[in-house]
Amino acid sequence: MTDVVIAPREEDARAAEAVKQHHAQMSGVLAGHVERLVAAVTRSDAAAAEAARELLSAWCEGELLPHAKAEEAALYPAAQRTVEGRLLVEGMVAEHETIGALVRAVAAGAGDLVRVVADAAALRAVFESHLAKENDLVVPLLLGTPGVSVAALLGGMHELLGEGADHAAEPTGGCGSGHACSCGEVDPAGHPELDARTIPHSIRHATIFGALETVPAGGGLVLVASHDPLPLLAQLEQRWPGRFSVTYEERGPEVWRLSLARAAA
Repeated sequence: MTDVVIAPREEDARAAEAVKQHHAQMSGVLAGHVERLVAAVTRSDAAAAEAARELLSAWCEGELLPHAKAEEAALYPAAQRTVEGRLLVEGMVAEHETIGALVRAVAAGAGDLVRVVADAAALRAVFESHLAKENDLVVPLLLGTPGVSVAALLGGMHELLGEGADHAAEPTGGCGSGHACSCGEVDPAGHPELDARTIPHSIRHATIFGALETVPAGGGLVLVASHDPLPLLAQLEQRWPGRFSVTYEERGPEVWRLSLARAAA
């Protein structure tokens, strides 16, 4: 007997891709916040580390946790009604609980930055694994389920698609946070690093742009790539004209390392 492959409708395929790209953007934002926290703790800058913890906590409360709730309301019920999806969804909901516990630990971690770094790193690892399961298991299951429209499930769900959000919003924070405030203080040397070589190609640019959204005025990000990322740099300039200056720290042949510095004003 030959298996019948159900091709998704065009609108469902577009909706699934929108979910995948939004997941990549969220993964990049989380990576940016966590790496900035790690960099501040590594250089023993307690004020910058505490400000990074507060920004991470605020983003989790304002974006990550609402996204998880939206998934449980929009995507998971349809998947759970299938034989293949019942146990999968139970596991995904359990991971949401783990993510919530780690978010609460980061929020309560003022004064114990070593513990906060550990909790933040665990949060990033769990969240990235969770997103991979949604991209590779939950969404394909829904696309292949007769009578289920992914586009309809996601209709109006801003928290899942990120539509209408100001992703280029200015990170907030006071002196010592790496934010350029009225005192003129900017990020010191030692920007956080993002290794793009580990990111799947299909979501690489969305993830990098997510990480760059967390860079405050006067701050920066070191990008590690396996090639000269000229198309990415062109998209970066188109997305945020004049916001970032680029300095090559290493030019191949196997590794390219670029410092992306954001203007202080």
